[in-house]
Amino acid sequence: MPIPQNAPTIDRRLLRDDVYRRLRDAIVDGTFAPGEQLRDVDLAAWLGVSRTPVREALLRLAEAGLVSAQPGRSTTVTSLSESAVRDARDVVAAMHQLAVRESVGNLTEADLDTMRQANRRFREAITAGDIEAALTADDELHAVPVTAASNQALATVLDQFTPVLRRAEVLRFSSVSGSASADRHDDLIQALADGDADRAAQIAAGTWSTLGPR
Repeated sequence: MPIPQNAPTIDRRLLRDDVYRRLRDAIVDGTFAPGEQLRDVDLAAWLGVSRTPVREALLRLAEAGLVSAQPGRSTTVTSLSESAVRDARDVVAAMHQLAVRESVGNLTEADLDTMRQANRRFREAITAGDIEAALTADDELHAVPVTAASNQALATVLDQFTPVLRRAEVLRFSSVSGSASADRHDDLIQALADGDADRAAQIAAGTWSTLGPR
C-alpha cells in the first residue's frame, strides 16, 4: 500500500479517536481507494503512533462499513455499494430528522447565525469546486441542531454511519446538484428560525434522503 509522505504525525498524547478520524477521512476523501489493502504497521508509521490505536480504529471502521477486516487476513477499503449507501442514508436521515425536532426550542439566535454562516461558506465552496471545504461547512451546519438536541445516542449513531454517506457526498458535491443542497439548507434554517418542528424535520429527512444509490 503506498503511504502518503506529506502527512504530519499525530501527537502521541492524543486519543485513539484522532487516529480513527484520520483514517476515516483518508477513506472518505479517496486517499485510500476502494480495494486498497491497509496494513496496521504501515498506517502506524504514517501517523506516528503505535499499532494498538490503529487496530482499534480499523475495527471501528469495519463496524461503519468503510473497511472489510477478517481475523488473520488483510484489511481492505470497501467499495461504495448501493446497499451500504441506502442503509446508511435511511438511518442518518432518520437521526437528523429527530435531531431537528429535539433542537427546536433549544436553538439560540447565535446557533442559527452559525448555521447561516456555515451555509454561506458551503455555497462559496461549491461554486469554487472546493469539495473538502464544502464538506467541512456542511458538517458544521448540521452539527448545530445535533448538538442542541443533546441526545448522545443520536450523536453516536450519526458518528458511525455518516462517513459512508460522506463518500457519496463527494460525488454529489462535485456535480451541479451541490448548489441545490445550499438551497435546502436555507429552507431548513428558516424552518428552525420559525420554530416549525414538522417542517424542519421534513426538510432534514429530505436533505439526506437525496443521497440515493448511484
